[in-house]
Parts: sequence; structure tokens; C-alpha cells
Amino acid sequence: MSGCPGIGKDSWPELVGVCGREAAKVISEENSLVNPLIWGENQPITRDFRCDRVFVFVNDSGIVTRVPMVF
Repeated sequence: MSGCPGIGKDSWPELVGVCGREAAKVISEENSLVNPLIWGENQPITRDFRCDRVFVFVNDSGIVTRVPMVF
């Protein structure tokens, strides 16, 4: 759990290995309270925690490489 009250679903392990765009669409459909951001797996990220943000880390082929979760 993310520690965000009322957020609902906060991680999507089933999306590892799928296309990042498709993963972002699924996340948006399953939880309208979060904003999925497609992000290169080697791009730097901010370390501040936000209940409305989900990083969808993808490789150079656009495939999800880590479990998307509220971060």
C-alpha cells in the first residue's frame, strides 16, 4: 500500500512486460485519481512522493520494465 487514503488500487504488477502506452491506459481506467507518466527506465526522477502520480518505466522499445505504482 502507498499510504494514500482513499486512493484505491496503487500498483499494477500485471503490467510489467506490456507496452507503456497500453499500461498507462489501463492505469487510468482502473484508478482515475492517478496520473500515469511514461518514463524512460534510465531517466532521472524526482523523489518527492505524490498520491496522484504513477511512473510507468519503459525500456527503449516502450515496454514496461518495473511495477507501476503510486510514487
